[in-house]
Amino acid sequence: MQKVIVPKDYKSPLDIWETERAIKLIKDTFQLALAGELRLRRITAPIVLEARTGLNDDLNGKEAPVSFPVKILGGDKAEIVQSLAKWKRYALGKFGIQTGMGIYTDMNALRPDEDISNIHSVYVDQWDWEKELSKEQRTPETLVEAVDRIYKALKRTEIVLCE
Repeated sequence: MQKVIVPKDYKSPLDIWETERAIKLIKDTFQLALAGELRLRRITAPIVLEARTGLNDDLNGKEAPVSFPVKILGGDKAEIVQSLAKWKRYALGKFGIQTGMGIYTDMNALRPDEDISNIHSVYVDQWDWEKELSKEQRTPETLVEAVDRIYKALKRTEIVLCE
């Protein structure tokens, strides 16, 4: 296991409870701002997917998901989520998300083959979003607009955090 490096003389300005409150404030504020800017609806992400569906993205094809047999599936295997890239596109269609709208989720996943560092761990907690775009909307201009809107959501979060 790789060692996490803490800079010499580092001292957090917040205690553990203040840190937890700050994390929650940032997550709550940012996800609402992002949803508003990008026209996204929140959806609960699965933590487990049936292995045979192919919806659990194996990232680069080398990571092995945590899998186990499930009684209700007749012993077929289920997998702990590693990535929701395929699942998000599936969800857009399943839930009838209209063009120009999208979904976001706060994904919890396990990536047992991850290289551990200050920014990576076996446990993953990350936002994920996907938007339904028409063929005509798939342009560099649409991408730039999305980046501008994400930046606005980040700036709004920064203002709330500073207050």
